Amino acid sequence: MAGILDSVDQRTQLVGENRLEILMFRLTGRQLFAINVFKVQEVLQLPRLTLMPQRHPCVCGVINLRGQTIPVIDLSQAIGMRSIKPDQNSTIIVTEYNRSVQAFLVGSVDRIVNLNWESILPPPGGSGRQHYLTAITRVDDNLVEVIDVEKVLAEIVPYDARIAPERLADPVLARARGREVLLVDDSSVAISQLRDTLVQFGVKLHTASDGLKGLRMLQKWADAGEVVTDRLLMVFTDAEMPEMDGYRLTTEIRKDPRLRDLYVVLHTSLSGSFNEAMVKKVGCDNFLSKFQPDKLVDVVRDRLMRDQPAG
Repeated sequence: MAGILDSVDQRTQLVGENRLEILMFRLTGRQLFAINVFKVQEVLQLPRLTLMPQRHPCVCGVINLRGQTIPVIDLSQAIGMRSIKPDQNSTIIVTEYNRSVQAFLVGSVDRIVNLNWESILPPPGGSGRQHYLTAITRVDDNLVEVIDVEKVLAEIVPYDARIAPERLADPVLARARGREVLLVDDSSVAISQLRDTLVQFGVKLHTASDGLKGLRMLQKWADAGEVVTDRLLMVFTDAEMPEMDGYRLTTEIRKDPRLRDLYVVLHTSLSGSFNEAMVKKVGCDNFLSKFQPDKLVDVVRDRLMRDQPAG
């Protein structure tokens, strides 16, 4: 699996094409699961595992990989399935989410496939591991379940959405009170993280679970004669979502003269260098890596400062 990852320049070629590359793998049975290739650093055999006292039940231990200490998470146990017992033949997937690196213990790795986001569907309602899925798709007639890694990580390392009182006291931020914001993300955890921070500004929130739903919401307001750029302070959009990704959503917003001046923030757990290239290509106004409440304050402040009259 070495060498499966492309360079940033190669990855940007998929942007705006509404396409997704996934790495498929199995856990304890025949069911196929997947995560976004963009978040995968490498796939390798489990190095020497060091056990840690008072670790989370889903954390097997830590490894040292080229001088970096990385936690190893039993992904099967984390989504409510039978635990995988690590040994010298075990496989791990090393990933980067929200500026942190972690490894997921899996049963076996299958392959990488390139799909159109239109073939990626929201998961069915239900219980059990359904709560840990952001999407489903089919590859060669096999059902593939795309895991909500953000939810897995949030349960292992809880997030803090609080903003320091001195930051909230900024008079510029007071101008956000009563304004409206649209959040577009397929992860309930990501929506909750944004909501828990943004409500501290006193804004009203609208949500959509994928780019297509978000675009239709915006178009519906515009069709009703509303000036959407007056109604909305800003739009936060995830990058990877079923049916329409955030890159395509931004492209569609920029193509519609009624929407093109909206302030759009790419809010994603993908790596910063990759997303800086994406922001430039599709025309977002800003980029925010999940999950950074203080940086979110900076983004909201930037948007409000643009309302200031020149001079």
